[in-house]
Amino acid sequence: MPKDARESSEVFYQQGQGDVLINYENEVLLAKEKGQDLPYVTPLDYNISIDNPVAVVDANVDKHGTREVAEAFAQFLFTPEAQREFAKVGFRPVDETVTQEFANQYPKVENLFTIQDLGGWDEIDAKFFADGTVFDKMLSKINQ
Repeated sequence: MPKDARESSEVFYQQGQGDVLINYENEVLLAKEKGQDLPYVTPLDYNISIDNPVAVVDANVDKHGTREVAEAFAQFLFTPEAQREFAKVGFRPVDETVTQEFANQYPKVENLFTIQDLGGWDEIDAKFFADGTVFDKMLSKINQ
């Protein structure tokens, strides 16, 4: 049971463990870039958006006097220039112009939803990941 997406990819591709890998799109694209080119499917009818938030931490920037540069960097991440760089390494761009530029690499998902559409993390955690719920039941079947 790998602890994160990257470790899951490494266990699957490099150690040959598992029959199927369900992972983030960027992990599969990274593996492909490293020569681990196995067939994969990105569902385009329905898929979930996994957002990578950015935040300026007030206490930290105030302590170090770096607020101006931190806020500028956070804003830069959403520019077409930065979005192109993200797209080159496997992350879907959020800038519409860059999205169009990379349409061949990242086909449009018809129904893109977020964790909020499923009730939010508190509800998902209680239903799937709390002790004795769906995830534990799945693991017990695997370990039989």
